[in-house]
Amino acid sequence: MSSLTEQKVRKQLGIKIKELRNHAGLSQENLSESIHVTSNYLGFVEQGIRSPSLSFLTRIATKLKVEVSELFKK
Repeated sequence: MSSLTEQKVRKQLGIKIKELRNHAGLSQENLSESIHVTSNYLGFVEQGIRSPSLSFLTRIATKLKVEVSELFKK
């Protein structure tokens, strides 16, 4: 995957996570504490700066009550 494509995927993933988090009424701090990551790391993921692991995505999806695949939908 090209670097540009990877950046686009990370950015879109971050936007979707933030959208779902806000819809669930959770702050970055609340969500990060519940999935055992720092709020800084969650912020970096939401900004598309960091590439999250599958374990991270699974914990996020579980907490937000969605399938992992939902995180990748526009």
